[in-house]
Parts: sequence; structure tokens; C-alpha cells
Amino acid sequence: MYLLALLVWVSTALAGVPHASREDEPSFPVATNGQPFPWNKMRLPQAVSPLHYNLLIHPNLTSLDFAGSVKIQVEVHEETNTIVLHSKDLNITKAALLASAEGEGQIVKVLEYPAYHQIALVSDSTVLKKGGVYVIELEFVAKLSESFHGFYKSTYRTREGEERILASTQFEATSARAAFPCFDEPAFKANFSIRIRRESRHISISNMPKLRTVALPDGLFEDLFDVTVKMSTYLVAFIVCDFLSISKNTEHGVKISVYTVPEKIDQAEFALDAAVRLLDFYDDYFDIPYPLPKQDLAAIPDFQSGAMENWGLTTYRETALLFDPHKSSASDKLGITMVIAHELAHQWFGNLVTMQWWNDLWLNEGFAKFMEFVSVNITNPELQVEDYFMGKCFEAMEVDCLGSSHPVSTPVENPAQIQEMFDDVSYDKGACILHMLREFLTPDQFKSGIVRYLKKYSYQNTVNTHLWESLKTKQHSEDELDVKVMMETWTLQEGFPLITVEVKGREVRLSQERYLKGGDPSQTSGFLWHVPLTYVTSNSATVHRFLLKTKTDVLYLPEEVDWVKFNVDMSGYYIVHYEGSGWDDLITLLKHNHTALSSNDRASLINNVFQLVSVGKLPLDKALDLSLYLSHETEIMPVTQGLSELIPLYKLMEKRDMEVLDNQMKGYIVHLFHELIDQQAWTDDGSVSERMLRSYLLLFACVRGHPHCVSTATQLFNKWKESDGNMSLPNDVSLAVFAVGARTEEGWDFMFEKYRESLYTSLKSRIKSALSISPLAHKLKWMMEQSLEGSVMKTQDLPYVVTSISRNPKGYKHSWDFLRANWHSLVKKFDLGSHSIAHMVTGVTSQYSTREMLEEIKEFFRSLTAETGAELRCIQQALENVEENIRWMDKNLPLLQAWLDKNHPEPAQLDDQFKHTEL
Repeated sequence: MYLLALLVWVSTALAGVPHASREDEPSFPVATNGQPFPWNKMRLPQAVSPLHYNLLIHPNLTSLDFAGSVKIQVEVHEETNTIVLHSKDLNITKAALLASAEGEGQIVKVLEYPAYHQIALVSDSTVLKKGGVYVIELEFVAKLSESFHGFYKSTYRTREGEERILASTQFEATSARAAFPCFDEPAFKANFSIRIRRESRHISISNMPKLRTVALPDGLFEDLFDVTVKMSTYLVAFIVCDFLSISKNTEHGVKISVYTVPEKIDQAEFALDAAVRLLDFYDDYFDIPYPLPKQDLAAIPDFQSGAMENWGLTTYRETALLFDPHKSSASDKLGITMVIAHELAHQWFGNLVTMQWWNDLWLNEGFAKFMEFVSVNITNPELQVEDYFMGKCFEAMEVDCLGSSHPVSTPVENPAQIQEMFDDVSYDKGACILHMLREFLTPDQFKSGIVRYLKKYSYQNTVNTHLWESLKTKQHSEDELDVKVMMETWTLQEGFPLITVEVKGREVRLSQERYLKGGDPSQTSGFLWHVPLTYVTSNSATVHRFLLKTKTDVLYLPEEVDWVKFNVDMSGYYIVHYEGSGWDDLITLLKHNHTALSSNDRASLINNVFQLVSVGKLPLDKALDLSLYLSHETEIMPVTQGLSELIPLYKLMEKRDMEVLDNQMKGYIVHLFHELIDQQAWTDDGSVSERMLRSYLLLFACVRGHPHCVSTATQLFNKWKESDGNMSLPNDVSLAVFAVGARTEEGWDFMFEKYRESLYTSLKSRIKSALSISPLAHKLKWMMEQSLEGSVMKTQDLPYVVTSISRNPKGYKHSWDFLRANWHSLVKKFDLGSHSIAHMVTGVTSQYSTREMLEEIKEFFRSLTAETGAELRCIQQALENVEENIRWMDKNLPLLQAWLDKNHPEPAQLDDQFKHTEL
């Protein structure tokens, strides 16, 4: 998702700059026609701003191009004879300046500077007067984009195999300029009147309801849409397609519709019901009525990210919106609800109130991510979403613990830098620090503060400070919390604190430092956070609070205790180390009475203990000793956290061909969970978290070759295959069944045919996952090639396919080779700086741990230029991860071997068919 800046040239004389040239004056670039281009910055000047766009778009879905015209009403803030705005890959065929919307146009000269996606409209005879309102009129033609941004082509196949074409938009962050000339920065808000021309076989939809359709003489139709509210260019959207829709009204009278390709409309009802509930929730929670008469949700067959919050017309991947009660799993239900909750939260956070510039993207994305959990917790309590929030904080910490991390609020200028802001720091860390603040202020105080913020800044743009000022609490005492001072320690510096706790009698000594993997000490000094600590003890389940604002401090307990646990339920964005006997006391507690702590507290201890091994605060055997308690664990968060700490250990060994130790480690993990695995029923029964845990455990067990799991899955797969795929498998266990089926050539080919035929997105998604974890190396290579080509397997899924294959012991070398061989095609398709590229770069390299491989990775990325990605943050992250893996293996391999020899000397017991092709 991208957005770039637009520029308006202010003539130097009229801007008060003397004409005499100065040596330090920056030079001006050269336009495509060889003349000087009258602006030299990537951000647009403030001399002119748009008020209203009158836009006509006419796509031709046969020749795959489009024509358009736009009249932009602008207000002049400083006298000038030049207007600079954005245009990317558009052929401008006419440019005129009008004194009013109906006035006579004066042709103006167009200068183009493609490097900054800018055009300058220069008038030789007219000076635009300060305070004046003028209209610029532009006509243009362009090709429909072959990427996933701008105004782009998407295709789907009908049940009969006919390919159909549609055209859809994705403008965030900097791609509105690729569909029409515009002031493409978030602070240049305006109203939009949109008209779309189309053939009779298509419909068009846009941000606002359609007012009327006019029949044109040549058999075409023109749809005219109501004028939008004042909004940023990146939120404009329009689609020309042959979709069908279903609709319902919210309690507040907003019409909600879900649009899909015709043959999938029966999978739209779940999303429709969820959207109605969620929009009503936000309407009440924010105490601000949703300002548009309708909200459409459209499932686009080709879509790069998960979804997009265009105001009044949110767009989604099909897998993020379509649900079939007979084919979709518990995790599908949770995932779809959360994505809709995210996009609808944006209708207030992002759309109504928008960040001034992309450096504060987290004000949009951190809030939307956070509100997913607040809203779904109320609208769908059965989904138990609060269980999963902590996982978002762990994901953010994985990148925030590296030297290459960035503050939540970071200066950015060019499109690649802007796109890189759409990462785990902006989304997940943003959400986690908001959650921490909410817990500290109390939910009621937090809510009243954000409602104040939304009401005060509606239809405007904001910076960090505006939010903190709105959240200020009434001053009751000298010690009243200064929200701004506290929260700027979390938003203006990267990283997070490691809190060290030492208990001596009633005295608890506290200290903080930056948690950093492998960085030099200069990257940890000078960091200080205001940390809202929480803790419980063996004597008190009440949550106690303490604000740590200094490097060290002391708190006093009312009496001596057996143990203390800080960061209750992981509500704070920090990790904790216990000096002295602190860890031993907690390990003893877990071993004998683990339910004395909440499941989230147990999961956070598992995470923290392994993170402390990475920075040398604890020996590996201490973390492994703690993991022994997991043989008694049954809750989803501690079990999945345990697996996510232990599995990467053998993944590092797989890529070093250390078969004996590798199998010993796998054997230990299966042994740890074997009772829980064998208790799992092969059904869709139980709560959402029980069903998701079942899905996770059975897939793990089957891929690991656990005999009972493999034999059950094999029987189910054979029955499913004999029924030609018509037998209904329990959805939550189908991935485990497919994973076993994909191990043979015959099974793989059968599943691929079912993938090709199916119209059920969730079923296709599970089949594709199973195909990518097959041990058949030639099939894995073919999958990546087909996904890049895009006709049988969608290119939108390629990043997932490549990273999934990179975790496969039979595929990881192929995925690294594929990434290198196709780098330039991938960057062109997915865009420099995109999350898709970052996901592949870090995913494909994440489990290497040798100096030879580090050098090979460095050598490839050194061969790139800035234009092809050399400066991407994800490359630095990838290199840091491999360096950390090398350090970890050098230090801990002998310790791991010794601990396993003592605690679990046996290798994994495998089902016979797995002994030679073990995954």
C-alpha cells in the first residue's frame, strides 16, 4: 500500500526568495522535454491545494487500457504561474487552466519529471492570484496496470473455464497518480465527483452510491456517483466488473453490500453479517455516525495485501472475505472477521482522521489493528480474540529487537520508504503500545480520549502529538501521568525494554535496558522508556502497578513472596528477566501448578525465557528446563508459543544437514506433546480456540510422521480421493490430511486437480499449503514457476508459496535460487518496499546459520542497485537474522546436544512411509 507526495511550484520571486542565484541553491531537475523542471523536492509545495475533483474514467477491458479526464478545482495560497502535481505512467493529451469550472480554458504547458512522478503545469500568460480559486483540466490515456496497484487488471475463471476480466483500484500509498493526475499526498484532502463509462455487461462501483446511469450513443453507459466527503486521494476507489452482490442495512440505516464474482456469491453471507455487526459497534463506540450512506465490501480475485479501507468501498482478497460453512475452518472464521474489523475501524481511524504524512502511518494502522481486538471481543465473544493479541506483540518484537528496526514514527520520503512503513512495527507494535496505554489509563479513560481525538480532528490530518493531547487525563495531583512524555518514549525511539527484576525479601529491585540481538553496545546506550509495569505474586492475584521512569528503581512488597510475575498477561510491550532464584521459582511453579498463572502469562514466560537465551542472559538449558512443563499444557497460546520457540531450533539444524541431532530434537518435541496430540478428535467440534489448536497440532504431528496421526490422515485421504474429492472432510483437520496426501506423486497431482476445479477459496488455500510442504522437490519448483506465471496459480499468493517452500527441507535451496533468479520480475510485480518483497527476503533467508550462506546472501544483495532494492530495510533484517543464527548455533549447539542426551536421548519415532522422505 503506497502514497507519494505532490508538488506545486512557487516561483522564487513571488515566494519572497531573491532572484539572484546563490551557490548553495539546489539545482533543478530536467523535464522529459529537456527544459528545466520547476520543482526539486519529492514532497509537493503548499502554494496550491485541491478542493474538488470531477473525474471521468473509461476503461476498455478488451484492449486493456483506459482514458480519462479530470477537472480539479484548486485554491491558491501563494501567487504562482506553475502548478506541480502527481502523474505516473499517464499520457497527458490535454492540459488547460480555467478561471472557473465553466470558463474558457487556456492551454498550459506540461512538463514531466517521471523520477518523482510529477508534472508541472506552466502558464506563460496567467499568474494565479493568492486567494483565488481556479480549475485545471487534464485529459489522459494509459494502460491498465499489470501489477496490483493503480488501476489494474484482474481476472478469474468461471466454472466452465472461461476467463473474465475486471478492472479494480489499489491506491494506497502512492498509486492514485497512476490512475489520474492528482495531488497524491494524504494531507491534500478534497471532494471527488466520479463518473465511470462501461459496457452493458459490466457494472461499476465506487466510494459513493450511484446517482444515475446515462445511456451513451455508442452502446456504452455512464454511471454517475454522488460526491464524496472530503478525503485523501489514496482512499478513492472504483471497480468495473460483472460481480453480483447481497445487501443488508445496519441498525443505523447504512446499506452494507458484499460483491463477489457471480459463482461465489453464496460465500458472501458470513462477511455481510459480520460487517453489519461491526459497523454498528463502531458507530456506537466512537459516538460518531458513519458518514456515508453505504459501505461495500468487494472480493477481488487478484489482490496483493489482505484488504484496503477505501472509504465506502473496502476491497479484499477473496480468502479474506469469502466463507462457506461447509468448507471453511475455525481459523478462516476468525481471520475473516478480524480483517473486516480492521478495514471498518479505518473508516474512522485513517479515513475520517488521517495522518498528516506517512511517517505517522501507525496512527492509521496501529489503531486499526488494535481496534480489531476491541471490536471483535464484543461482537463475536465466541472467537476469543483476546487470546491472540499477545502473539502480535511477539511478532513485532522479532523485528524490533534488531539494529535495523525503526521508531514507530519515522521520517520517510520516497515511495519505497513509504511502502516499507507497512510493517510489523507500524501495525503490531502500534497496536501493542496502544493496548498497554489503555490498560494503564483504564479502558474508559482511553475510550473517551480517542473519541475526543476523532471528533476534534474529523476530516482533518493529524500528527502523534494530537493523539497524546486528546488522551491527557485530568490533573488530580502533582504525579499525574503526562501521556505525551510517556508515549513518546515508545513512538520516537526504536526497540523495547528488557526489565530485570531482583527480589530480596520485600524489596524488588528494577532496572531497564534496550533488548537488542547482536548489536553493538552503542545501540543500547541512551535508551530510556516510561514503562507501565504490572505484576502479580504468590500471595496476591490482584494486578499491581508501578511506573518505571528511570534506569533503576525499587518497589516494596507488603510481605515476602514465593514468586513474582511481571507483565501480567503480556499487557506491556517489554520482556522480563528474573535475577537470583526468580526463574527457578517460576519453573518450579509451572512444573507443579501451572494453572496458578493465566495461559497468557505462561505463554509470555515461554517467549521471554528463550529471548533471554539469545542475548546471553540465561543459559539454554534453563529455557529447555522450563519447556518440560509443556507435557501438561492444554491451552492454545502456551502450546503454540512453545512450538514456535522449539521448532526453529531443528529448522536451523535441517539447513546444516545435522540429521542425528535434528531427529533427536524433533523426537523431544513430539514426545512433549504426544498425549495432547493423541487426545485430539478428528472433527470440527469444540470452541474456536480448541479447533484451531487441533488444526495446528495435527498438522505438526502428521508432518513430523507421528504414526497414529499419519495412519488416521492416510485413511481419510484415501476415502476423500476415492470419492473424487466429494466427501466432506472435517475442515479443521483437512490440512493435516492433505499434507499426508501430498507426499506421493499421485496424491499431489490429484490434489492439484481439485485445487484447479474448486471455487471455495478456503479449501484452495489449504490445498495449496499442503502442496507446498510436500517432499517432492520437482513439484515445489513447478509451483513457484506457475505462481509467477499466474494463470493456474495466482501470482498474489507467490510470496506465501516461496516462503512456505523455504521452510521445507526439500525445497529451501530452490526457494533461494528462485528469489535470486526472478528478483527483477518480483520487484516489478509487487513493488519496491512492499510487504510482499520483505516477506520473501526475510522468510527465505531466516533459517540459514552458516558463514558461507551469509556470504552468499550478502553477495547477491550487494549486486543490486538502489533502484532494484539495495537499500531495503528487509535486506538488513535478513542479514541480522542470519548473523544471530550463526551466533546462536556457535554458542548453544553443544549445550543442546548435552541437554537432549540427558533428557531425551531417543530420535523421533516415524511412520514407515516417512523414514526416507522426512519433512
